[in-house]
Amino acid sequence: MVIYLPGTIEEEETISLDELTPREIVRELDKYVIGQTAAKRAVAIAVRNRTRRQKLTPELAEEVMPKNIIMIGPTGVGKTEIARRLARLANSPFLKVEASKFTEVGYVGRDVESMIRDLVEISIDMVREEKLEEVAEKAESNAEERLLDILLPPSPAGAAIEISPAEPGAEKPADNFNRSREKFRQQLREGKLDERMVEIEVRERSFPAFEIISSSGVEEMDINIRDMLPGFFGQKSKKRKMRVAEAMDYLIQEEEQKLIDMDQVTRSAVERTEQSGIIFVDEIDKIAGRESGHGPDVSREGVQRDILPIVEGTTVNTRYGMVRTDHILFIAAGAFHVSKPSDLIPELQGRFPIRVELHSLTVDDFVKILKEPKNALVKQYIALMETEGVKMTFTEEAILEIAKFAAIVNEQTENIGARRLHTIMERLLDEISFDAPDMKKKTIKIDPAYVQKQLAAIVKDQDLSRYIL
Repeated sequence: MVIYLPGTIEEEETISLDELTPREIVRELDKYVIGQTAAKRAVAIAVRNRTRRQKLTPELAEEVMPKNIIMIGPTGVGKTEIARRLARLANSPFLKVEASKFTEVGYVGRDVESMIRDLVEISIDMVREEKLEEVAEKAESNAEERLLDILLPPSPAGAAIEISPAEPGAEKPADNFNRSREKFRQQLREGKLDERMVEIEVRERSFPAFEIISSSGVEEMDINIRDMLPGFFGQKSKKRKMRVAEAMDYLIQEEEQKLIDMDQVTRSAVERTEQSGIIFVDEIDKIAGRESGHGPDVSREGVQRDILPIVEGTTVNTRYGMVRTDHILFIAAGAFHVSKPSDLIPELQGRFPIRVELHSLTVDDFVKILKEPKNALVKQYIALMETEGVKMTFTEEAILEIAKFAAIVNEQTENIGARRLHTIMERLLDEISFDAPDMKKKTIKIDPAYVQKQLAAIVKDQDLSRYIL
């Protein structure tokens, strides 16, 4: 999550993916991920090739397959972050899955096709959010009119008494009603009516008291029970009293649902999944071993065989229809400490033609990670303390000292990459975070002496650092 400092939020121009060259894609990724240029170049080329494919003739475009990527590198060096930021930049449905979570068909657990179903669900949410933004203004206007009808019900038809022409200057009831309505509208917009209680009709959301259990898992339940048994599920309306502010929110949601065509959303989402979906398969090295014939890893090669058709291109049945996986981009990642990419079955190796190695992070990398990215840790902690009225600053030397401690602990214990900075920073600022609301002195300067005082003893004691850092 990106936390911006007060007064530093900049309006970013929304750039079309067509306008982004591979060099510009790498530049955008540099704002969030330090180093790893080879991996950034690989994913930038893969995404640019998608844009190029869309400009080809339909016949040729169908034949151009995505160049899937394997990222090789230790944990915490930016593999997942590169893929996630790339998907956000391309406005693509993105799903991260762990290969070790899947089991071979016939074993209890999740089957590999569930990743496509999950990706479609993510795509549905994305498209629906976009449509909600488009109709937001209209929905709010409609909800306002409905709420005004409740606050000031219109006169029954024919109840208005016509004023005879013999009374010049007399005000018609309709004019009087319109003036009152506009007065209510103004008060409603200014929030003066927020606490008033109104009675509106709401739809009951009751569910039957039974469950359907399938051995294949919930994701296999593609039959929509609501469609099979219309009227069985509670769609009755009941009157409920609520404050005007709550009623407005409820009515806006109702109007949004009326204005959005879910069939169109579904069609767009399925197409977006097929044409621009990105699936990040983490821990692929955990299923790279050959069959041992016994033990808990007996289905590893079976999982590879099940993943193969998904990556090659197949059609998966989802609750929203059939989804083709031919042009979904797959990015696999793993540390490959014990196994190596050549331990994957040959057919699967062939479906990941691009291999990139990500390097372990150095002290210089840690310094840049602490300071440079838009979501840099130092910026986050400064912003968090500002919410308590505490002005906290870090000297350049202190940041270097933090980076050195992170590198030392990674060498002495497990190398968890940039994630080590999170544990170091939490330990460093533990006292300040706890005492911040009660501090009388609201200005704090973090210097090398303070860093040494908080961390040196723990880092020196390797047994202690294994538990704390």
